[in-house]
Amino acid sequence: DALPVREAELATLRRLGASEEAILVVQSNLSNTYHKLGRPEALNMYRDVYSGWLKLNGEEDEYTLMAAGNYAMSLFQIDRFEEARSLLRRTVPLVRRVYGESHEITFKMRKVYARSLCSDPDATLDDLREAVNMLEELERTARRVLGGAHPLTSAIEDHSRDARAVLDAREDTSK
Repeated sequence: DALPVREAELATLRRLGASEEAILVVQSNLSNTYHKLGRPEALNMYRDVYSGWLKLNGEEDEYTLMAAGNYAMSLFQIDRFEEARSLLRRTVPLVRRVYGESHEITFKMRKVYARSLCSDPDATLDDLREAVNMLEELERTARRVLGGAHPLTSAIEDHSRDARAVLDAREDTSK
């Protein structure tokens, strides 16, 4: 039900000559709706929203960083692991500087980076070790900052366990 409303809202804002900021906010909402519906337009719109915020406000802006996270997650979900990692290699240091080590956005983006390492069928043992180390560190920090019952902490724990299993299996086959 939300899709036609969001599409109409975007068309109206464009027709009325709304600010670029207003259009990007609505495009972001529309891209999330496309994503939830499994529509392929989501990826391009996530990219466009990220590029728009980047041009408008620079790389350390809150909206730019959130859009980068959405775009990276979208790339990850369609198995474009190297592209996701490339974006996150540029973005995670900015997120850490802007938000600090203990912010949920930092946790989420580092988690996606680690998952893109261990989900990639071409991952090396070093990639897998990096993913496991990162997830284990994130797990400790999230537990301390957010608590063990927080959904993000639980998700990181699950991904850490999965990454460890992938690493162990790969190490066993390489012996």
